Amino acid sequence: MELAQDKINLIEKLIKSNRKFANNEDLYEDFFNEACKRSMPIISAISSDATLEVYLRKVATSSILNVLKDSGRLRRTHDSYVATENVPIHESNSYSNVYADVKIEYEPIDFDNGPEDIAIKNEALKLVISSLHRINEEEPEKQYLDLYKLRYQEGMTQAEIAQELNLSQSEVSKRLFRLMQKIKISFND
Repeated sequence: MELAQDKINLIEKLIKSNRKFANNEDLYEDFFNEACKRSMPIISAISSDATLEVYLRKVATSSILNVLKDSGRLRRTHDSYVATENVPIHESNSYSNVYADVKIEYEPIDFDNGPEDIAIKNEALKLVISSLHRINEEEPEKQYLDLYKLRYQEGMTQAEIAQELNLSQSEVSKRLFRLMQKIKISFND
């Protein structure tokens, strides 16, 4: 699958507008390649331009962070990511006792449930569900729909599924693996 020029232009624009791109322009190709690789599986499944842009913005940001971490320019600290030149080499315990008992608390922010994330997840879920039904219709004897429901909706272990469907655990494992492969392929079609 190849990305259309408008998608390429959008990814390029999102990378260059990201604040972490500044002072890291030499890694542009790495940022771009990582963003394209990460967006390929789902880009065709998203029909809304607004949803696609939100999704690609998140992909571009995570791609930039990964490339910066891999290149040694960014390091994860306890609270966030910082440029490696700002990370202290060793932790110092020489803090003043005045601050030793101060406890700072922050309200957690849930970024995973914004409207854009929900829209992207819904688009992906629709594709998974339609693929699952099509796959199950093609090979009903494999019980793919039952396997999916027992494993991912009811949270049963492979051993429990094997007992429920009167199969061996290895057969359950093989079928679940094949099902996931088939669903991944349907994302790329």
